[in-house]
Amino acid sequence: MNNSVANTTRLLWAGLRALLVLTVLTGVIYPLAVTGVAQAAFNDKANGSEIKDHEGKVVGSKLIGQTYKGLQWFQPRPSNGLGENSVNTQYQLILSGATNLSGDNKELIKSVKDAKAAVIKDNSTPGHQVKPSDVPADAVTSSGSGLDPHISPEYAELQVHRVAAKNHLPVGEVEKLVHEHTDGRILGFMGEPRVNVLELNIDLKELAAKG
Repeated sequence: MNNSVANTTRLLWAGLRALLVLTVLTGVIYPLAVTGVAQAAFNDKANGSEIKDHEGKVVGSKLIGQTYKGLQWFQPRPSNGLGENSVNTQYQLILSGATNLSGDNKELIKSVKDAKAAVIKDNSTPGHQVKPSDVPADAVTSSGSGLDPHISPEYAELQVHRVAAKNHLPVGEVEKLVHEHTDGRILGFMGEPRVNVLELNIDLKELAAKG
């Protein structure tokens, strides 16, 4: 009986010591080590790839899209999952995900047609009429996550005349801004050319302030 109690006590104590050691190793030392390496080697990515405006204020992440109130801003892809942000206020993530509707779904077809009509109307200015054939797919459809921070260069170019008119800027200056923010394919062959909308709008705000 005494041997049984002693063996049980010894096993319990061994198990407790193992628990304490593993808790310290995996619950304290390892997370601190990983965090330290991430902060030292990948500081920007480890902190959420934050973007700051020209005043040094964090206005969002370069990896997560946002919506922008007012047609003076470049607009992102359609999505019900984006929070609202006028470059520097009240950004709240609502949800993530695609519609999961099939290509022949009546609701999806209607939303695409409505979005296309709105894009044509909003981006047509005196002397510049947007044609239905000018509207790229990403202007009327959401991404798989609903949080895509990028638009195609074609969609950015389509918005240039409207953005220039709303901000009382020369079209050429806004076009130059779009070109400066157009990133090519990764390594020259992966993905598609793209424009980060938040980074573009930050510089647009600065340009409009100077103008």
